[in-house]
Amino acid sequence: MAADGRRHILAIGGIDAPGAQRQQLPALIGHALALSGAAPARVCVLHTAAGDDPAAYLRTYAQLSQQGARVSHLQLFPMPNVSDPEDLLLSQDVIFAGGGSVANMVAVWRVHGVAEIMRRAWESGIVLTGVSAGAICWFDGGTTDSFGPDLRPFTSGLGLLPGSYCPHYSSEPARRPAFQALVGTGTLPAGIACDDGAAVHFTGDVLTSVVADRPGSTGYRVEPDGRGASTERALPVTVL
Repeated sequence: MAADGRRHILAIGGIDAPGAQRQQLPALIGHALALSGAAPARVCVLHTAAGDDPAAYLRTYAQLSQQGARVSHLQLFPMPNVSDPEDLLLSQDVIFAGGGSVANMVAVWRVHGVAEIMRRAWESGIVLTGVSAGAICWFDGGTTDSFGPDLRPFTSGLGLLPGSYCPHYSSEPARRPAFQALVGTGTLPAGIACDDGAAVHFTGDVLTSVVADRPGSTGYRVEPDGRGASTERALPVTVL
């Protein structure tokens, strides 16, 4: 359980910064570890969205180990790497989900019972975090390229947080207009968008803050305007 006894989700829009050293732990992931209040933090990594890519696990292990974290992982391809995923996940301080295909990730999680375990982890106070697909999954839905190169709506999220989510909001040219159009037409519910380098922090199901690892990155509230379009409002941000 987080040290403050509350439920925390940190949904990260993107973590690759120009010129950043990939072996260094991204500041936003470090912020998720700090939210747990644990030292050292026990962190379980899931790269289901990337098909359990071994290179992704090696990179994340190296980054987290530099912070002294006690790292484990849950691999589901071609079969679970542990006999009891529930025991593994519920024994953590932080759970991190990486990017890739959110549609495939959530489908595989549901088949293996991981989706329901994630809800229990959140309710027990384990900090949930992730980037891109690993951020969308905690909401009702969002924008995704899971189905092909053109962005489409994804509406089968875990629903721990209300509304929709869009990562890579300013770095990928198609993201902003696609998300605004989908929210405007009601295909996706009103929601939050984040630039690369920005994350939204929810305590319970309430937006507590927007944090960023670089100046100029922020989060946005996107809502339907009632006329088939949408409105966008930048949110106050704290740079770490």
